[in-house]
Amino acid sequence: MICYYNHPIAKPSLLRAQNPMAFDLSSDNSVFRGVSSSPPIRLRDLVFVVNPRGANGRTGKEWKKLLPYLQSRLGSDCNICESLTSGPSHAIDITREAIREGAHAVIAVGGDGTLHEVVNGFFSDGKPVANQNEAVYSTALGLIPLGTGSDFARTLGWKNDPREAIERIAKGVRSRIDVGVISREAEGSHYFINVADIHLSAKAGYYASRYKKFGNMCYVIGALQAFMGHRNQDLRIKVNEGEWQTCSQVTALCVGNAKYFGGGMKITPNADPRSGSFEVVILQDFKWYDFLLKLHKLYNGTHLSVKNVTSRNVYTIEVDDISGSGSIFIQSDGEHLGFLPRKLSILPAAIEMIC
Repeated sequence: MICYYNHPIAKPSLLRAQNPMAFDLSSDNSVFRGVSSSPPIRLRDLVFVVNPRGANGRTGKEWKKLLPYLQSRLGSDCNICESLTSGPSHAIDITREAIREGAHAVIAVGGDGTLHEVVNGFFSDGKPVANQNEAVYSTALGLIPLGTGSDFARTLGWKNDPREAIERIAKGVRSRIDVGVISREAEGSHYFINVADIHLSAKAGYYASRYKKFGNMCYVIGALQAFMGHRNQDLRIKVNEGEWQTCSQVTALCVGNAKYFGGGMKITPNADPRSGSFEVVILQDFKWYDFLLKLHKLYNGTHLSVKNVTSRNVYTIEVDDISGSGSIFIQSDGEHLGFLPRKLSILPAAIEMIC
């Protein structure tokens, strides 16, 4: 039976189970537990946030194919709330409203861009969004990777297999993961779950976003366009609230909460979203031919031994452009944020994730 869920922002459709049996998915349980007592217990709401235009419309098509299996696997135990995004930042609004209304989980269906927005929806005005219904559980984050990149899923060792993702959701195992927060004076906070990067790679990501119709080739096209007129720049950084220091001729600076970006490049190979810290990798004085010669190392994560590549673990890092040009790009999870300066900080164990 299909009915509609009264949602003031997202207006998702709600596919309700006809079997009143519910599972206990509270945060202090690692797996679903059947409940057979009477009277019937309210079913748990799982809100699936879908970008139907993702991956050139492939996400929407794959979601329609997946929905019958999703209903058959989860529909007897949960309320399956489908919410289709209509444009940029809509997933943020949907997620905030779902958490406030007591959803058990919000599941991003798509690529890293959709996941990025859903993660940002877990926060508002610099703090976590609160459940207004005083539920005893916290809303969990879930993921069904269907997008172009799906780089965060790679860190967790997940395949782009939606049925495998549904099995994870069915088992309901939760684990706390870290989230990064990016701030700038007189501006609001921005959150990321995967990798934030600065200068050439961020510029490449900015251009790549224009070529998503070419799939993962968009990253190659974006990189080629970013190299045109590129100049390495001197940056200054402050690590863990210490003293400012100069990094000369920076090509790219990457702050990893997870390992991969750019469609499978293992840029911060030692990053772990459960570690409570970032891995920061800095590439200095790279020329265009360095990327061609060392591209395989960047993809397989063996580049830390390359000359002019450094790595360190940090809790906070501030980055500024010494020249003051205001033209050094920064992005997070493949989303363009603007330009330096910025401060990046880790929020340990900030979100519960179904994994």
